[in-house]
Amino acid sequence: MPSAAGLTLAPGGGPVDVLQFHPTADGVLASGAGKRVTVWDVGQQEPLTALEAHGDQLRSLTWKRDGRLLGTSCKDKKLRIFDPRASPAASQSVLGHENNKDCRLLWMGSSDCLISVGFSQMREREVKLWDARQFSAAMLTVTLDTSPGAAIPLYDDDTRLLVLAGKGENLLYCFEAAVVQPALTPVTQCRMEGRTRGLAAVPRLALDVMACEVLRVLQLTDTALVPISYVVPRKSVQDFHEDLFPDCAGMLPATSAQAWWAGDSQQQVRRVSLHPARRPTETFTSSVIACAQPQAADTSPADGDTGPTDTDTNRSEGSGYSSPSSLASPGSTSGSLSASTGPSSGFASSPSQKSLQSILGPSSRFRHAQGRVLHRDTHLTNLRGLSLTTPGESDGFCANRLRVALPLLSAGGQIAILEHSRPGRLPDVAVPTIQNGVAVADLCWDPFDTRRLAVAGEDAKIRLWRIPEGGLREPLREPEAVLQGHTEKIYSIRFHPLASDLLVSSSYDMTVRIWELGTGQEALCLQGHTDQIFSMAWSPDGMKLATVSKDGRLRLYEPRRSLQPLQEGPGPEGGRGARLVWVCSGDFLLVSGFDSRSERKILLYRAQALPEGPVSVLSLDVAPSTLLPFYDEDTSVVFLTGKGDTRVFLYEVTPEPPYFLECNSFTSTEPHKGFAFLPKPACELRDVEFARALRLGQSSLEPVAFRVPRVRKEYFQDDIFPPTRVCWEPALGGSAWLAGQDGRQRRLCLRPPDMLPASQAPKDAPARRFVPAAVYLEEKSEEQKKEELLSAMVARLGSRQDPLPQDSFEGVDEAEWD
Repeated sequence: MPSAAGLTLAPGGGPVDVLQFHPTADGVLASGAGKRVTVWDVGQQEPLTALEAHGDQLRSLTWKRDGRLLGTSCKDKKLRIFDPRASPAASQSVLGHENNKDCRLLWMGSSDCLISVGFSQMREREVKLWDARQFSAAMLTVTLDTSPGAAIPLYDDDTRLLVLAGKGENLLYCFEAAVVQPALTPVTQCRMEGRTRGLAAVPRLALDVMACEVLRVLQLTDTALVPISYVVPRKSVQDFHEDLFPDCAGMLPATSAQAWWAGDSQQQVRRVSLHPARRPTETFTSSVIACAQPQAADTSPADGDTGPTDTDTNRSEGSGYSSPSSLASPGSTSGSLSASTGPSSGFASSPSQKSLQSILGPSSRFRHAQGRVLHRDTHLTNLRGLSLTTPGESDGFCANRLRVALPLLSAGGQIAILEHSRPGRLPDVAVPTIQNGVAVADLCWDPFDTRRLAVAGEDAKIRLWRIPEGGLREPLREPEAVLQGHTEKIYSIRFHPLASDLLVSSSYDMTVRIWELGTGQEALCLQGHTDQIFSMAWSPDGMKLATVSKDGRLRLYEPRRSLQPLQEGPGPEGGRGARLVWVCSGDFLLVSGFDSRSERKILLYRAQALPEGPVSVLSLDVAPSTLLPFYDEDTSVVFLTGKGDTRVFLYEVTPEPPYFLECNSFTSTEPHKGFAFLPKPACELRDVEFARALRLGQSSLEPVAFRVPRVRKEYFQDDIFPPTRVCWEPALGGSAWLAGQDGRQRRLCLRPPDMLPASQAPKDAPARRFVPAAVYLEEKSEEQKKEELLSAMVARLGSRQDPLPQDSFEGVDEAEWD
């Protein structure tokens, strides 16, 4: 790329808002700055004319296809038509839309009709069709929705397709426009993963005509450029379909700027065939890009568009995320139109898919992961009196592979213990609970003992409870042990990941204490904090402990080596809360927190270089709750959600740039009170389920399965399920760890004996048969549907071998009739 612009045009009057090259003349550029429109001769670097000032800020401008007229829309709600060569004053003007929010105007090719997109007085988004010959009133008005985002329109004259996308939204509408009898017929609607920040149409010469691709749109999101292909399904893909692809405008200008300004309007851009065998070879002698500073026409924030929202900082779109949606097009002779995202099967005069991926960056192999709530038979329902007052440093509840612990709102710090093996509706009467005695601050299951529960109370004590075999049958009032040593309320507690009988706790007294549960005594007391401790986490090898606190600092300890932090680094800016977790085999620390504007972010640090700051920072959304991270070390996927959220973010974390690869997120219909993940053996491997969680709702506990769609599920997916660490068995005892020993947990292969690894699957295994789209799109008459239903019922009845009821009746003896 050149380091400087070839030429600079300065229209003056404020920032340049819109730019539009002339459709037929070479080097003619129209620019809009403030209230004025200037038409430039780029070759001579001088203005040809300056049009009459508008009543307010300019919104859009559009050339008619033959280059004679220029249309504009303005914040004063008026639409204007200019003939720049005849007069600088508008030849026609009309009140367009009643709301002065962002309005866009487009010429419908070479016809005398225009399309405007704006808002009504009731703030409803609407589309209007206009006839320049009768410009006093709109021919047609179509109301869409009440979304606040300004719509970006794209119109293709050859197919008469109108594509609309609202800024900050993830829906793309496609209509077929009719002029003779004004109409906008819905064709398809496509839901994208990323929110739209800009939209552009690819030239028709770049379409894959042999795949019946009639239109390709590029969607700009916060982090990617997503191609969206509109394809008309045809039975024969070997032939060129003349009805779909008429000749289109070529790439050579029809006239020069001076000739056009002198009145030459007879010459039009020569039309060329899209047939691959008849397409002429045309080359550009130069490339000219016009750029407006500081903002461009189709990517600048519009009224009501305040930038990213809580659902979009997406990266996986560029990796081929597919969200097809197709509808039969009424009155269309070309069948139905389908929209799909991702690179098309073949680019004509476009980069290959490999080069496109090199532009957009790598994608995650889990980008299509799906989170689904399991069947209601597995739910625990009728939960009553749940506590909503647990501190922000607590996850709210905890679970292991056998049972779940739920703090209740009842006095005395009661905790309900529910068994996974007994799902269903809980009785209306009170269930047996743990009587903790004081309000619960945090609670945690022992990873090596499914019956031991540690509970931190607001009285600065930690109580250890042992659950009877088979679960609670009666209230439990006496703890197994009580740990005392903290002088203030406890924030959080965590068990050691490798050594048994070791527990760490953090408190308002600014200390972090490590307890040896075998003796019930404090073993180590870590110092160095100056403010509230938000979170702490053991490293996977169990040698280090990391903390993040309200003073905006990250601290890294090696407890057996020093009671003071060995490293300190800058943490999240905001003081509202933070969490951290070790990722990438313990080489990195992932921290979730807030910035100074209360925007939720995740930060990635190298564990050996905390003072250098984060290597990557990713903004997610604006929400009040702290993101709770869970990291699956087998897949390197991190799950992030907060209390009161309805969405769970998924990212694959890599040790190399770009570090975060976004995957499909999970969204629930109602906010959840908490999320807890279960050990890997709880997953159904045959369904390619790589993680399972429990979602705590208003009155229910629902299992959520995260799966990766795979075609050949009969094989064990060894690329997704490597040998997993047996985290439910200790590698050594707590006393041995305190004495300086280290251990390593064994790894377990999850492959069932009757499944062959996918890496060893035969290459000639049968593949899924491709079913043409026409099978699904074929419309059946009512008579055909009735006939099929009747045939199915008759077949079902005819296949039954059960005897009829009267066959089992016994006869009556003749003598009994007398």
